[in-house]
Amino acid sequence: MLLTREQRIALKRVFDRQPIKADPMMLDGYYGVVRYMSYRGFRRTVQPGPDCVMVPWAGMWLGIEKDGYTHS
Repeated sequence: MLLTREQRIALKRVFDRQPIKADPMMLDGYYGVVRYMSYRGFRRTVQPGPDCVMVPWAGMWLGIEKDGYTHS
């Protein structure tokens, strides 16, 4: 998925807010072990949204507009 420069910067800011634990269902057999997601893995969770991109973060979905504005 293509992101604008502003969206990439905003996504990195979201990633840097706190360590993101990877979902055990995504880790093929690593149940019970706390694994932290890499930035590259986090970027793969980005989904297209209505006039923005959506990313799951801290139990909610964040929308990141083309100008980098981030909202829940």
